[in-house]
Amino acid sequence: MSTMITEVYTAIKELGVSEDKAVKAAEAISNVQTATKSDIAEVRHDMYRAEKELFLLRWMLGFNLAFTAAILWRVFFGA
Repeated sequence: MSTMITEVYTAIKELGVSEDKAVKAAEAISNVQTATKSDIAEVRHDMYRAEKELFLLRWMLGFNLAFTAAILWRVFFGA
């Protein structure tokens, strides 16, 4: 049997919930995992990588738009 938080159990019981449901709810809440410092550091690293990739994609899109506009200008208005 897994552990449960007694404060949560008593609070749920005071709400009028049955014994079985109160025990299961308290056990489920006690099994919730919290993020550690290494988890947060990993997420920050992933966000940094995504930000770098997004920066590169913005530059690529800008270059592509400028190049396309130059070609269209040359085709329609050039000599």
